[in-house]
Amino acid sequence: MEARGTLTGNRGILHDDDRRIIRSYQTRRWIACRLNYRGVRREVMAPRRWTELFFLDEATSLAAGHRPCFFCRHDEAVRFAELWVAARGSGRLTRGSGRARAAEMDRELHPSRLWADHPAVDPATLPPGVMIEVGDSPAVVVTGGLRFWSFAGYGPLEQLAGDALLLTPPPTVAVITAGYDVGLHPSAGR
Repeated sequence: MEARGTLTGNRGILHDDDRRIIRSYQTRRWIACRLNYRGVRREVMAPRRWTELFFLDEATSLAAGHRPCFFCRHDEAVRFAELWVAARGSGRLTRGSGRARAAEMDRELHPSRLWADHPAVDPATLPPGVMIEVGDSPAVVVTGGLRFWSFAGYGPLEQLAGDALLLTPPPTVAVITAGYDVGLHPSAGR
């Protein structure tokens, strides 16, 4: 199977003019964007432009600490921000909308993006779309079990068993638990 992701991510300019990665992030605004949007074409790692990160799917991007982009994934971003309020409390809201502000979500998400100690969890208690680590292997929780992750896609459905480490940041898990429908790579089935 050819490795082909479904989203790109933005954490700012991470590379220098020689295309060497020099930092892991530049900003707290970590967003996940569509690969194709209105015919826009970009040179990958162009000098002084944001560094493109590529994700297998939304579950992977959320586990990496990204949130949906309000520009190219507006509907998903609005849903995420509305459920953020339902799951995490109001915080600072976008005027008249009932949804959390992007900066507020990023401020709360940022510490858990950088965590080193992932908590142990029982995968059976997690909603579909949450990423975990079993042994040394990442997997996504799906209805009826889990599927192990690879750059090329997900493996076959396996049963949930024992503890795992949580990879998706807890604030995002709360949003998913509140009803956010996480987009999965086609190899995950539905």
